[in-house]
Amino acid sequence: MATASEERWRARGHDGFWVSLKQALDRPQTSYQLVLGVAGLLLVLGLLMVLSASSVSSLREYGSSYAIFVKQAMWVAIGLPLAWVASRLPLRWVRAMSWPALVGSVALVALTYVPQIGVEVNGNRNWLSVGGSFQLQPSEFAKLALVLWCADVYARKGKLLRQWRHLIVPMLPACLLVVGLVVGQGDLGTALVLFAIVLGMLWVVGAPAKLFAGTFLAVLALAFALATTERERVQRLTSFVDPMAVYGDTGWQASHGFFALATGGLWGRGIGASSQKWGGLPESHTDYIFAIIGEEFGLFGTLVVLCLFVTLAYAGIRIAARTKDTFVRYAAAGIVVWLLGQAVINMGMVLGLLPVIGIPLPLISYGGSALLPTLVALGLLLSFARTEPGAEAALRARRRTGRRGLFRSRR
Repeated sequence: MATASEERWRARGHDGFWVSLKQALDRPQTSYQLVLGVAGLLLVLGLLMVLSASSVSSLREYGSSYAIFVKQAMWVAIGLPLAWVASRLPLRWVRAMSWPALVGSVALVALTYVPQIGVEVNGNRNWLSVGGSFQLQPSEFAKLALVLWCADVYARKGKLLRQWRHLIVPMLPACLLVVGLVVGQGDLGTALVLFAIVLGMLWVVGAPAKLFAGTFLAVLALAFALATTERERVQRLTSFVDPMAVYGDTGWQASHGFFALATGGLWGRGIGASSQKWGGLPESHTDYIFAIIGEEFGLFGTLVVLCLFVTLAYAGIRIAARTKDTFVRYAAAGIVVWLLGQAVINMGMVLGLLPVIGIPLPLISYGGSALLPTLVALGLLLSFARTEPGAEAALRARRRTGRRGLFRSRR
């Protein structure tokens, strides 16, 4: 039986934890530190899992277990400086580049239709040949461009957004152009992410419920129509309901994803111990890398990944809620909708809750075309975090304190 003093001590300790947590979350630099820390953890985990998941296929295809990992590390080496530059760009430069970025990304997507330039991969003509063995997927860059462009347009309209026509013009026609080009490539997965960005931006700017619901229903109907235009696509999309019924055909990938998750159990088989990466699970280091995480790190590992993405979303929403800059508010929320929406679609696909539509897991799946714009987006989030009241001053004070501490230690 605990004494009264022991009970009071425990209560103070419990309350002290929550008080400390609240104080940490209330600090102006918290958003910056959360984005930086979570992005770093996801990036390191991604490199580790690409190395593990791709080792077998890399050995078979290139004669080295490290070939695919080295390529991913190269993309990280390119993307990190770009993210740093993005984190230092003045907001007026970011806004000024939103229009050229959208026009440029649309032009690149359109180039995929040009023979000898556009490359078809897995039935989707959504890649550009940029020389040698390097290929680029321009629709990945269109996601970031669309977010920044919509944020800039809406920030300029200001009070005009109270009128419904200013909510959809010119945003909706431009978005439909981008989505139409992506759908023409056969890439339904990327088109769904772009649709999610459109809906998310409408929600962020406070679109009336009727307009938001109407747009959602229109997107749903259009997605259904696109999904049912080809018999092969219908079979692939509907096989997730019972993949074992079509195990030897369209259910192969989903079934082996389940096998990976099931054998992982609570704590996993250990890093590098996956059996599905030996050929049973297609796209083990790209779209289905989450299944390998579940096999090697178990339920614990998958929940850690989920928590990291939720924390990243919290930081982005916190930035959007605390900033006084309208463009930052819309852009930060748009980036959250994009990255979290894509992560949820990927995880839902692997867990059998959604059809297999070929969506990479941000920062973790292999691929430079998806990684580069994601890192730039996170760099922009770091820049946006500095616009929170008191954040810039707090970060400068912390840097000065760190430099003084380093100088004293050298003395």
